[in-house]
Amino acid sequence: MNTARPQTLADWLAYIEQQHPATIDMGLERVRTVATAMGLGQPAPHTIVVGGTNGKGSTVAFVEAIARAAGWKVGAYTSPHLLQYNERVRIDGEDASDAALVAAFNAIEDARGDTTLTYFEYGTLAALHLFAGAGLDLAVLEVGLGGRLDAVNIVDADVAIITTVDIDHADWLGEDREAIGVEKAGIIRGWKPVILGETDPPSSVLARAYLLGANAIRGGSDFFADVIDAQAWRWRDVGFRIELPMPSLRGPIQLRNAASAIAALRALDKPLSRAAIIDGVAQARIRGRLQAFERDGVEVLVDVGHNPQAARELATSLKVAPRSGRTLAVFAALQDKDAVGVVEALADRVDAWYLAGLDGARAQSATALQARLADTAAAGASTHASVEVALQQALATAKAGDRVLVFGSFHTAAQAVQWLEQAR
Repeated sequence: MNTARPQTLADWLAYIEQQHPATIDMGLERVRTVATAMGLGQPAPHTIVVGGTNGKGSTVAFVEAIARAAGWKVGAYTSPHLLQYNERVRIDGEDASDAALVAAFNAIEDARGDTTLTYFEYGTLAALHLFAGAGLDLAVLEVGLGGRLDAVNIVDADVAIITTVDIDHADWLGEDREAIGVEKAGIIRGWKPVILGETDPPSSVLARAYLLGANAIRGGSDFFADVIDAQAWRWRDVGFRIELPMPSLRGPIQLRNAASAIAALRALDKPLSRAAIIDGVAQARIRGRLQAFERDGVEVLVDVGHNPQAARELATSLKVAPRSGRTLAVFAALQDKDAVGVVEALADRVDAWYLAGLDGARAQSATALQARLADTAAAGASTHASVEVALQQALATAKAGDRVLVFGSFHTAAQAVQWLEQAR
């Protein structure tokens, strides 16, 4: 066992990045071995696990906000973070402190022996360790990648949510929705409810639910989100209906995420008041999901969307909330993403493109991104060294009534949010 321990959270994060030969090593044996050594079981009396391709973080935010409005003590584990690692672990609405995370990493190091862990596995065990000592009523855990072999899947959920299934991380999960559905469906447990956010989920997901005897509760079939007007919508199933304010989280997709969160909480064996649902839907917040800023009459929208499905949802959001002027897009993507598919999904909604470079192992320069987009609507886009520079240029060009959309990855959104918040 390594006895030279890091001292600060920053040191620990640098350390855990180096402790396993692969950044991603899907499988449960190693993480389960260490969890057992740490005495980790269920993190709370009730647990909801959220998987899917897009919408996981927003769905967690809705579950957390509604449950907290009901007076429950809630732990939420999400990834990746936007600005600070501490965002990944929240207890009773507060991000975990540096000291708490350092103590959790020390506990993992005491228990793991010669077992190597990935960065994400360390983080998952740290969250479960902190939740175990927090006296929670509910733990909400977001799957990192896939589901079946993701570290979060060592926990047996009382309710699983699968938000959407679409093409992303194809090298790890498969080339089509049916193959990816097999991986996402790995979080389903026998005779437990699974909430399916999509009206038409892959047959592989339904087959897994039926095989296990799980209660598949489907959006658009078993529960519904009906728009009433610009300020209100209705959640309903066969025995319950409630009128709700529109979420503060923007975009039509957020109704589906909120609806799935409500369905999951109602599937728990725990009373939930109407007031808690209403307050929670209104109070749910999460950075980087169509987060809006205003600069001299120009609306700036920042979103973490990084795959074609997310881009299609962005296009819908732009369509239903038009501006009087042009839409300028600042786009920066990791090299393993389908940048062409993303641009094609938004081509009809964007008037000018600004391509930016990112730093890091999976990143690419703006010129490399431009080369990949040579046959798309972004072919003539300007290139910029960083998201900050591209955003500044877009804002310098924009006029009152225009809109600037900044998107493409968590890294893109983080840089934009950081600059916009500092430049107020």
